[in-house]
Amino acid sequence: MIRRILPIAVLLCTIAAAQTSSPLPGTKLTIDQLKEQMFRISAGRRLKPKSWPGGARVAVALSFDVDNATTSLARGQLGANELSQGEYGAIDGLPRILRLLDKYDVPASFFIPAVSDILHPQMIRDILSRGRHEIGVHGWIHEHLPTLNNESEERRLLQQAIDHLTEVTGKRPVGYRAPSWMFSPYTMQQIKEAGFLYDSSLMASDDAYEILMAGKPTGMIELPIEWILDDYVYFGGTVNGSLPSPEMVVKVFESEFDGAYEEGGLLVLTMHPHIIGHRSRAAALEQLIAHMKSRPGVWFATHEQVARYVKSQLGQ
Repeated sequence: MIRRILPIAVLLCTIAAAQTSSPLPGTKLTIDQLKEQMFRISAGRRLKPKSWPGGARVAVALSFDVDNATTSLARGQLGANELSQGEYGAIDGLPRILRLLDKYDVPASFFIPAVSDILHPQMIRDILSRGRHEIGVHGWIHEHLPTLNNESEERRLLQQAIDHLTEVTGKRPVGYRAPSWMFSPYTMQQIKEAGFLYDSSLMASDDAYEILMAGKPTGMIELPIEWILDDYVYFGGTVNGSLPSPEMVVKVFESEFDGAYEEGGLLVLTMHPHIIGHRSRAAALEQLIAHMKSRPGVWFATHEQVARYVKSQLGQ
C-alpha cells in the first residue's frame, strides 16, 4: 500500500497557523469594526401598535415549520428510522394539528421547505382547504445556509422554493423563515431583493420591528422568534434530552402569552408537526389555545396579517 504523507513543511505551517489564530477574534478589532459587525443586520423601528385590529389587546401568531424529513435528507442522513420520524409530520402530525386549529377556528402560518411539499403534496392542499392559513418559504430542502455559504447556490435554491410554492398555492409567498433560523452573509440581501414583506428568523425584540441593513431601513418587517418559544428545544431529543412533560412546556408558553397580553404586544410561537403533532403534545397545545381563547381581546392572525398591520404603522 502506498501512503500519501503530508509534506513536513506543510504540516508545520498548518500547526503554526492553528496556534497563532485567535479564538477570540473580536478582541483584535476596533470599535468601528465591531459596530460594522454588530449592525450589519439589526433592529430598527419597533412596531408595537397602540392596539390591534378590532381593539384587541394582544396579537397571537402561531406558526408551524413543516420540515418533516428534509433536514435529514439535506444532510444525507438516510437512516430509515430517522426519515420515518420526519415522515410522521405528514402522516399524522399535520392532520392532527389542522383538526385542532379547525376546532378553535384559529389561523396559522405554515413555513414549508419546497421538498417537503414535493414529497407529500397533499399537505399544502389540506392546509389551504381551510381558507384561513398562510404558506411561507422555508428553504428548498431545509438547507443550512451558513454551511452552504455560496451566494449563487443560495440564490438558486431560494428561487426554486419561491417558484414551487407560488405554483402550488397560486400565490407568491410574502413571508420567509430561514431554515434553522440561520442566515448566511448573503441571505438578508437576497430576501430583500426577492420582495418579501416580512422575515421571521431573528430575535432582537419581543415585538415586530423594521429590519436595518448597515443602519439603513429595509422596509422589511421582522416578526421575531425565540428558542424558548419553539417546541423543538423541549421535545426535539430523539432518544434522550427531550422534556417528558408537555404540561411544563405549556406553562412556559402560557407565561409568555400572559406577559404579551399585559404589555399589549405580540406572541410568535414556532412549532413542527412532526414534533408537536404527537398526541400528548397536541393535547398540551390545545390547552394553550384554550387558555388564550379564554381571555378577551386576543387577535389570532397569520404572520402576513400581522406584518401588513404593523407595516401600516411605519407611516405614523
